[in-house]
Parts: sequence; structure tokens; C-alpha cells
Amino acid sequence: MIKQGSFSTRKSYVTSFFLFLLIIGFQNQSYAANRILNDTIEYSEYRGKVIDVKTKKPLEYATLLVNGTNISTITNSQGGFLLKVPKIFSDRRVTVSFLGYTSKVMSLADFDPKNTIIKLEIYIEELSEVKINVKDATSLVQEMLKRKGNNYVNDDLKMTSFYRETIKKRRTYVSLSEAVVEIYKQPYSTDRSDILKIYKARKSTDYNKLDTVAFKLRGGPFTTLYLDIMKNTAMLFDEDMADIYDFTFDNSTKIDNRLIYVVNFKQKRYINEPYYYGKLYIDAQTLALTNAKFYLNLENKQKASKFFIIKKPKNAKVLPIEAYYQVEYREKDGKWVYGYSRIQLGFKINWDKKWFNSIYYSTIEMAITDWEKSDDKQLPKLKERLRPSVIMSDNTSGFKDPEFWGAYNVIEPDKPIESAIEKIQRQLKRN
Repeated sequence: MIKQGSFSTRKSYVTSFFLFLLIIGFQNQSYAANRILNDTIEYSEYRGKVIDVKTKKPLEYATLLVNGTNISTITNSQGGFLLKVPKIFSDRRVTVSFLGYTSKVMSLADFDPKNTIIKLEIYIEELSEVKINVKDATSLVQEMLKRKGNNYVNDDLKMTSFYRETIKKRRTYVSLSEAVVEIYKQPYSTDRSDILKIYKARKSTDYNKLDTVAFKLRGGPFTTLYLDIMKNTAMLFDEDMADIYDFTFDNSTKIDNRLIYVVNFKQKRYINEPYYYGKLYIDAQTLALTNAKFYLNLENKQKASKFFIIKKPKNAKVLPIEAYYQVEYREKDGKWVYGYSRIQLGFKINWDKKWFNSIYYSTIEMAITDWEKSDDKQLPKLKERLRPSVIMSDNTSGFKDPEFWGAYNVIEPDKPIESAIEKIQRQLKRN
């Protein structure tokens, strides 16, 4: 039996993460400009695409890691990448990896600065019959959680990350926010919260296309960082997880040429509150979580909407139509650490006494592009720290400088985002 109050307590904890994802409120066009700093590091720049060798299909969110360093980047939804590497590392090799494919190692000398096409092959070994050395999927997940202290980095880290937040009204981008964020990552063995600082940021919002309300996301980079579920385990799993979820094995796979167990999870049928369902990817050797992809159950949209909405007009009903979450970890020297996370949300706004509704989609993602060990002496001052209540679309400057990011690795924009940025830049020139 489930403990009395278990659902309400756990829902309160989960909501503490996701309540801050959305604000529907009246327009507020004010924003503060951020300081732009110049980069002096000499670096080489490489652009290209990662594709399936047979189908030529682009591989979205594949990882490129410069061997012997912590420098990395992620491909966009069209498989494109931009990798910036300090010239002192020009003799290094790069490992390209994607879940379910055989990793590829290439020398930077073989990269074309403007158009490198990297072809990956699906790992063809039959893995569905691999013997699993645990009695059931639930036991595997429980063991995964027990080994957190051994499997994940327990040093203080200073991470450099790239954050992007987009809002679309149906198919048109109406808000873009990007930032280079410094993350002061606390050890996985502690309950100390991670600390964030904005280094560079820019944004543009077309309030004319947002009608009479502004669709806003609250939390910014904190939202994507909360998806580090091995740091914030209670977000998905706690002592009652076996009472809430059914766990089952799926076919195994590979990533970075390592065997990966795949575990499906979904809430039990008799539970009425909205919980999550999806897949966990667990390293067979260490039993560390390497990836997780999951959704919020939206069968009861009225209940699910309470996870997101802080404020809305009285004459509007706001219902979620999509809620997808993804987190990835990277391994170095036998320890795993947060590397990438992504959230995709969709909402329908029905207005009283109006024939047509408004539909908004938002994508939020953050990728770690470099990291190093740090200590308490490097922590930013309180006034420099980013607040969990930040609204990025209100607090960053416009798209102006084409060399804005300098030597920092970023996620290449998709073509629709590139088009939106070009329009913004043309408008700035005309003004």
C-alpha cells in the first residue's frame, strides 16, 4: 500500500521544479541589457553535420567531445554542429557518439572548417538477448540509485554551458533567448543547490505576435538544470517509486560503444495523479544512468495544467498538449556528470467567446560545453548569481553582434531560428 500523503508530498516536490516553467500574463516589455565581454582566446572553428550512414538522416543531439579535454558540443535538430577548439588542442581527436550507434573517433586535422559530414553506423549486434544480471527492472533502478555516490562526480565543478529558450506561436518563432551560463556544480553526494551566473546573454521577443498576453517561461537555465535527476532524484524517484511506477526491460542498446540496459517506466493504472512515463538508459558495467527520456502524463489535462500555470487571464483556459523531458550524462575517468538536457512544451489557450484558440510551443535546452574542478573561493558573489525566478525573455539584450559568442561553443540554430534571427537583425538595421 502507498503511504498516506505520499502523492501529495511528492507532487509538491515535483511541482517545486515545474510550476515555474510557464507564466501566462499581460505584456511586460521591459528588459535589462547584459554586459558583453570580448574573447581573446585563439581558436579554430569547425562546422558540419552528423548523419546516419545508410539513410542520410540527420542525427539530432549527437555529442562531439574533444578527447583529452572537457570541450564538447551538441548537434541541433537538423544534425548540424559548430565546434570551437582552442588552437593549442588542434592536434586532438574528437569522439562523436549517439545512442544506438557505434561511436566514431576523428582527428581534428580531418575536419573541414565549413562542412564536415560525419557518418555513424547503427550498432548491429543483436542486444535483445543480452543476459541481465539483476532479477527485475525495479531492482536495477534501485541499485542505480544506491550507486549514485560512486558513479557520479563528487568534486565541486565550474561548468560552462550554452542555454537556449524558444517560444513559437503555432509555427512562428515569437521569442528567442540565448545565454552562456556558468554553473557552479555541487557534488552529487550533497544536497547543496547548484549556483548559476549569466556570462553572456541576448534575446528578442515579438510582442505584436503574442496578442494581448505574453507567454513567458520562468526559471530559465535553472529549469534545464533541475532535470539532472541524479542530483535531484526525488524529482522522479523516491522510496515510494515501486508503488507509483511499473518498471519493465526493453531491448538493450549501445552508446560510446558501451552496453546500455533500457528500462521502461510508467505510472500504475490505479494512480490518478499525473506522473511520468518514459525510458531510462543504464550503463551495464557501472549501473549509472546515462540518459533519460520521458513525458508527463497528460491524460487529465486539467490536473496536469497545475504543474505549469502560475498566472493567466480569467477569460482563458490553458491546457498542456505536450510535455517532453530529456537528460544526458557524460563519463570521464570512471565518473559521470550532467551534460545536456532538453524540455519541449506545448499549450493550447482557449478564450471565452472567441472562435479560435492560441497554441504555443516552447523548447528549452542547455548543453555543457566545458568544465573544470573548482572550490568555494571561485563562487560568484550573491548579487551576481542568477535567481531561480528569472524570466530570460525579460532580462537579456537583443540580437546585435554577429561575433557575440566569441570562442564559446554554442548549439547551432535550426534553419527556422536562423531565419528569425536574420529578420531581427534586419529590423535593427532599419531602426
